[in-house]
Amino acid sequence: MLSSDEAAARARELLEFRRAEARRLDRIHEYVRTDPNWRPPWLSASAPHEVRRLAEVSRVNMLAFVVSARVQNLYVDGYRTPRSADDAPVWATWQANAFDARQIGVHRAAMTYGASYVTVLPGDPVPVMRGVSPRDMTAMYGDDDDWPELALQKRRSSWRLIDAEAVCTLLREGDTFRTVGVELHGATLHGVPVCPVVRYRETDDLDDPVVGLAEPHMDLQDQINITSFGLHVAQHYGAHRQRYILGWLGESEEQRLKASASKLWTFDDPDVKVGEFGQTDLGGYIESREASLRHLATVSQTPAHELLGQLVNLSAEALAAAEAGQRRAVAENQTVIGEAHEQALALAGAYQGLAPDPSAAVRWRDTEARSLGLVVDALGKMAQMLGIPPQALWERVPGVSDDDLERWRTLAAEGDAFARLQATIERQMNPVPGGTDG
Repeated sequence: MLSSDEAAARARELLEFRRAEARRLDRIHEYVRTDPNWRPPWLSASAPHEVRRLAEVSRVNMLAFVVSARVQNLYVDGYRTPRSADDAPVWATWQANAFDARQIGVHRAAMTYGASYVTVLPGDPVPVMRGVSPRDMTAMYGDDDDWPELALQKRRSSWRLIDAEAVCTLLREGDTFRTVGVELHGATLHGVPVCPVVRYRETDDLDDPVVGLAEPHMDLQDQINITSFGLHVAQHYGAHRQRYILGWLGESEEQRLKASASKLWTFDDPDVKVGEFGQTDLGGYIESREASLRHLATVSQTPAHELLGQLVNLSAEALAAAEAGQRRAVAENQTVIGEAHEQALALAGAYQGLAPDPSAAVRWRDTEARSLGLVVDALGKMAQMLGIPPQALWERVPGVSDDDLERWRTLAAEGDAFARLQATIERQMNPVPGGTDG
């Protein structure tokens, strides 16, 4: 186990790594969060207050929607082997840690920043699983890409240094990353031969680092904001017709206001000319913004009708085609993130003495937009034409969780028991002549 000096030295080393990535992560966070105090970075500080206010309300935060559209298709509903209809015993640890809800934060951070983490530490009565944002955790990897050598987690009033032996609590001096003075407060052996931190990535890439969904599209977000700003300026200052009078100047403000509100103007001076400026055409701004939204939908594999709000009389086939790109992206995310969930559950099982099953896999909820009637009809035909047991097809019904499946199986088993009891009673009440009861 690390000594006090060694723990402080390793913490300082990880803080150096953290400084290098903190600016990038904080910048992404600024783009995806909805901040009422947001200030446009591209607007001059000398701009009038009215113009600055128009710029502030011109932000259309589409990156947050792009992330949410992907996250809302990522829900784990079970963990089982292919040969079993029931979840593995370690699934109880998932439920005890309320990971039905906690998984959303883990997935959201992975989609936003490219990576997130889950710590799996000893607990009573089950191991404790908690998600951690990459803004609060820095992990250092060696030759083994599955398990970090060290991880440093920022907490409210302390740091937590985790290695392959123990969890060390370090007291922090100050609240900034420039402060590296730390003091070992305590250490606890965790009991597993690896650093119990599991990394979740948005996808996998052997050449370039995974950066998530937000960072590659920041320029598009800026384009949308600037176009919206131009639209609001044109709408505010030039969308209504403005009239002018040449050769006449009202003697007072009251007289000028009266003239501006009049339906009919008359002047004695024949040299006075009255006219009006044409109103600004807003169509170009609107078309430009819609073009940027369509571009964002294409490169982020988000259904265009969701970004544009144009969903009119689409058939089931047309809707499936419109969402095909997103379904492929979701399948890729599920493959990569599913392995991380299985790694975390296997580690939780190790704390409980449960041998990991390499064939066990998480079961993802089916969130594809399909007609329930068409799906049930197709499943019924599969059962009739292919002879597949109906119970084997239950989990293919959209939106069905493992809790639903377990309840259905219980009810089906009870129904069979009642049917057998009723048949036995009927045989006893109406015995077959020459036959025997059995």
